[in-house]
Amino acid sequence: MIFNAFLSLLLVLLSGVFAFVPGQSPQSKPIPGEVVSVSAAVIVINTANGQVEANITPKTEFKRVLPENPVASAAVPSSIDEITTGDKVIVSGVPSADGKSVPARMIYLMSKASIDQKNAKESEEWKTRSISGKVTSIDVAAGTVKVDIRTLTGSTIMTLTPKQGAKFLRYAPDSIKFAEAKASTLNDIGQGDMLRALGDKGADGTTFAAETIISGAFQTVAGTVKSVDTAKNEVVIKDLNTNKDVTISTQGATVFKKFPEEMAQRFANMQAGGGARPAGQNGQAGQQGQGGQPQGAPGTRPGGFSGGRGGNVDEMLDRFPNITVADLKPGDMIAVSSSRSADPSRIKAIKLLAGVEPFLRLAAATSGGGRRGGQGVSGGFTIPGLDSFGF
Repeated sequence: MIFNAFLSLLLVLLSGVFAFVPGQSPQSKPIPGEVVSVSAAVIVINTANGQVEANITPKTEFKRVLPENPVASAAVPSSIDEITTGDKVIVSGVPSADGKSVPARMIYLMSKASIDQKNAKESEEWKTRSISGKVTSIDVAAGTVKVDIRTLTGSTIMTLTPKQGAKFLRYAPDSIKFAEAKASTLNDIGQGDMLRALGDKGADGTTFAAETIISGAFQTVAGTVKSVDTAKNEVVIKDLNTNKDVTISTQGATVFKKFPEEMAQRFANMQAGGGARPAGQNGQAGQQGQGGQPQGAPGTRPGGFSGGRGGNVDEMLDRFPNITVADLKPGDMIAVSSSRSADPSRIKAIKLLAGVEPFLRLAAATSGGGRRGGQGVSGGFTIPGLDSFGF
């Protein structure tokens, strides 16, 4: 699904149109919110600042906007009869001094039904027409990006070419929320970035024509817990790549889970004994990446890492037990995804997975018997779900 953050993005887009509504009073302002109740005289909406009563007058106008084209110029006439609880509206008018009421001059409606319909359509598209992986190289002159698409048993390199008019987005720092992504360009994509794209895979499974591309500078850090501070929601680990201490803030982490021991061992065994799965086999390699975000776009999330037919890793992670900092103890092995930080000794976790010992033992083994940890989680394997980013 596209999550509620996507709905917030639509409201932000809609809010911007009111500066261009002809004849609007300079004191008038757009007030976005969700409908709580409707009557012939008053529409109560929940806003970021609390509930507001939109008072209906004989001069109140109603317009309906489709999620596919959220601009005032595309709005069509509507009426109060079309507004129901749960709909998104933006009320234009001069609010009262306390901000708790407003005589509505114009009400723009985006119905919950139309939003749900768009969510379902987007979800299906991201589930069937997306890739997700790590950028290995960028050729700005040729306008192409090579992406390492990983599965449980191997990886495939795919060459991505943006379609004409393709949309580029960039994740905000310490965020994997689609709604918080900013407009971007091909030049902003860097080697090692995580990338998701919506579009069409080539017949041979090694090329991809992209319509929407979202990228971000993320990293994966793994190590052994040295200390836990429950008051600060912080964990100090010894990084298995650098042997240096890293302080991890877990406040606000979107995923805080523990791999069941048997499942982690089974997946690690698959990685150790599997080889690369040919692109397109079972329809998997070309659609999946290093973790499971755009699977479905937004009942799956876009980009994925399949946990088997009929499922994906993000859905699997949802079923894993939630944990907190208090559940971690010195000696545990954890892996964390985060934005790249200017200070590598301190990072903020976006996702944190415990119970990853089998994957890290595999890394040590495949590093040729070097120092403990070998290549760490940036080596030739994947911790399922850690690098997936959903809406």
